[in-house]
Amino acid sequence: MSRLGKKPVVVPDKVKVQISGNSISVEGPKGKLDYELPNKTQVELKDNEILISRSGDDKEAKERHGLCRALVQNMVTGVSEGFSRKLEIHGVGFKAAVKDKVIDLNLGYSHTINYAFPESVEVKVEDQTKITVEGPDRQKVGQVAADIRSFYPVEPYKGKGVRYADERVVRKEGKKAG
Repeated sequence: MSRLGKKPVVVPDKVKVQISGNSISVEGPKGKLDYELPNKTQVELKDNEILISRSGDDKEAKERHGLCRALVQNMVTGVSEGFSRKLEIHGVGFKAAVKDKVIDLNLGYSHTINYAFPESVEVKVEDQTKITVEGPDRQKVGQVAADIRSFYPVEPYKGKGVRYADERVVRKEGKKAG
């Protein structure tokens, strides 16, 4: 048995779980998420705990057992507390602004970058250089943050670019004259 897969997922009081066949739907104060479990895995709800089990001991079933449990745990955490990623913009004249469901980025190019983010994700900008990406779906939050960072990754000589707030940038020494 997968050590992670054996653990039950505890459901908080403010979260509603519906199971029909091999699909699970989780709804809470931050939103609603659905997931279709792959073959060879089953899900059941007992005493405010979600239990994930597998039907066999073949390699495929073992691989997916812990994965499914982790994805269901992320769904429960996402709809109850939510996930967030923080980004910082470093560079002279580099800034960001949010209009409707589009973030406008001025990153030193000759044009502004307009990135439309999904409905379930919320993006906030503070001081034109601090970006916060929030939402119930951990994968979408991480993907939006990675997409925003990919427009101008941090360069190692001057440290300019978009970085995660907890990212450590190793600076390189420039050329020496002589």
